Amino acid sequence: MVNTNANTYTPPIVPIPANNDTTVRSYLALGDSYTFGQSVNAEDRFPVQTVKLLTAQGFKFTAPEIIAQTGWTTANLLNAIAVAAPLKNTYDIVTLLIGVNNQYQHKSKEEYAAEFLALLKKAIFFADNKIKRVIVLSIPDYGVTPFASGSDKAAIAIDIDAFNDINKKISDSAGVNYLNITASSRLAANDLALIASDGLHPSGIEYKVWTMGLVPIIEKALQ
Repeated sequence: MVNTNANTYTPPIVPIPANNDTTVRSYLALGDSYTFGQSVNAEDRFPVQTVKLLTAQGFKFTAPEIIAQTGWTTANLLNAIAVAAPLKNTYDIVTLLIGVNNQYQHKSKEEYAAEFLALLKKAIFFADNKIKRVIVLSIPDYGVTPFASGSDKAAIAIDIDAFNDINKKISDSAGVNYLNITASSRLAANDLALIASDGLHPSGIEYKVWTMGLVPIIEKALQ
């Protein structure tokens, strides 16, 4: 269903206590254009903003390792992971955001479910099987962007929700963290500042909202 209360959504901002842990952490970000940060500067990518904010909270992180490209489906990401080098066996935090191109390219939901599950298993493996250090982000709704003008936006929203129902159920079953960013992405319908210059992807401002949702989850996971 389309979130009819999207315009009243306010992302949670949770104060994070200072941290004195001197351990150097690592972060693997798996995804597509939303993780790659298409049409924004590198420093505005949400994995980069997340590490920057965590650093300000007293954590120590190496630069995030990002395996993501514009246009990737779940199959593309699986193939990329298979040939990626160097790819460490263990990361302290792993995020997974994938599926919009499955929806856009009219891939079947059955195929998405199977490949998303395979990707989530890999993410858990890369997190040293510590499920609370894996965070799945829901698929944003590109139907609200200028790119989708002339399209059936309601149909896109319904289909995005259906794909998110799949990844949410799989994530819940696995016990990993789940961050819903879809509601936030829909605010772009009335705020073009949340959209990048290409008229499709999120701006650095929107990625900051995602970061503010991720950081409390990561801080708790690292306790």
